[in-house]
Amino acid sequence: MKLQWSLFLTLLILPFSSHSSSINSELTLTNSTVGYTALIIFAIAYALVMLEEYLQLRKSKPVLLAAGIIWAMLGYVYSQNGQIDVAKAALDHNLLEYAELLLFLLVAMTYINAMEERRLFDALQAWMVGKGFSFRSLFWLTGILAFFISPIADNLTTALLMCAVVMKVAGDNSRFINIACINIVIAANAGGAFSPFGDITTLMVWQAGHVSFAQFMPLFIPSVVSYVLPALIMSRFVPNTHPNVVHHNVELKRGARRIVALFILTISTAVAFHAVMHFPPVVGMMMGLAYLQLFGFFLRKTLKASLRKKASIAIEKGDENALKRLGSVVPFDVFRRVSHAEWDTLLFFYGVVMCVGGLSLLGYLGMVSEVMYTQWNPIWANVMVGILSAIVDNIPVMFAVLTMDPSMSMGNWLLVTLTAGVGGSLLSIGSAAGVALMGAAHGKYTFFGHLKWMPVIALGYAASIGVHLMLNKGLFT
Repeated sequence: MKLQWSLFLTLLILPFSSHSSSINSELTLTNSTVGYTALIIFAIAYALVMLEEYLQLRKSKPVLLAAGIIWAMLGYVYSQNGQIDVAKAALDHNLLEYAELLLFLLVAMTYINAMEERRLFDALQAWMVGKGFSFRSLFWLTGILAFFISPIADNLTTALLMCAVVMKVAGDNSRFINIACINIVIAANAGGAFSPFGDITTLMVWQAGHVSFAQFMPLFIPSVVSYVLPALIMSRFVPNTHPNVVHHNVELKRGARRIVALFILTISTAVAFHAVMHFPPVVGMMMGLAYLQLFGFFLRKTLKASLRKKASIAIEKGDENALKRLGSVVPFDVFRRVSHAEWDTLLFFYGVVMCVGGLSLLGYLGMVSEVMYTQWNPIWANVMVGILSAIVDNIPVMFAVLTMDPSMSMGNWLLVTLTAGVGGSLLSIGSAAGVALMGAAHGKYTFFGHLKWMPVIALGYAASIGVHLMLNKGLFT
């Protein structure tokens, strides 16, 4: 049986030079059984990812398995041809790419979870609910907040926060929940397109060094257009009536505002490491994690004194509710916040990076790059990237583009950043924000409910590209 398996893997392997981002190989596997098998495995894995809502199978599981199988086949083939060092070098390269992004995202998610634990997001939600907004006002407010929060808090976290507000005030109004969630997804993806912190794809482009921190700003107006145009049309279908809601006061936990300040300092540190010392931004982010750890230590050490002071004030006022809240206070723990990171997303990202890296070593990305970025106009290639990102998800599409590493102007690198970000809004499965909201608003925000509005979203997508080409034409030279 082992002999038959060995023969199966080594059949149809023809020598040639395949493309990889920084690795040159003497093997070509694009027309081999191994190559075709890898493509089929990746396609099946991604089909399972797209069906996550229906199968209730976490999206990380199929891609992790696919990555392991693909690299197992590559390791076997390259060892049989005496070139295992080539495969190992490619594997190390992809692992390093993932490690930098993993640590960066882990710190960002830890800060977001710390803010959530300190009830910052609950306070924002309570404020919005307590204002008594109409459905139409709520539609615009959640969209605008999603647009401006996502550049800092990332589009996934922002979308979930705004969805929680919509779900709380809309009750059983499924029609409003669906259209409001579509609006939130569009806004969060658009807002994330002009910031390195707004989406994993923009973070990848920034860390790869193709676009500096300040150079993302020309995408601001195109991003606004990609959100506002669909929102203007959709808002006409939102009733101007008021929902029935119950307002609850939310008290921020100790240190909440200071954690926001530390997060801003952390971002500044990451930018400084990248811009001044030309180190990966992750070095600055890990230093920022130390800020949060030291502040957590301070909160723990001063907790007893703070509780005594608040207890004495509550006793003087006769506030029994305040005393009960003080009795339920637990010390701030950074590592508990780390454990609350979105690990399924982080592991999914690992699977994607390793699968795409394997396909690159097989030579498929070189073939695609040759067609899209040599035979086509780069502008049309980047427009197609946005459309593909709606079908396949923008993370693997952008990682594939970065692995191809085509020679493009700054205008085109900004264009592909824009299209990969806002193109993911065309379908509900095209971005992490859309997939997450299908789970958070299960049965009320659906794939087909989003699909109904795709022509309107596509209008905003096309308009944002046109605005970018017009306003930033000097960057395409």
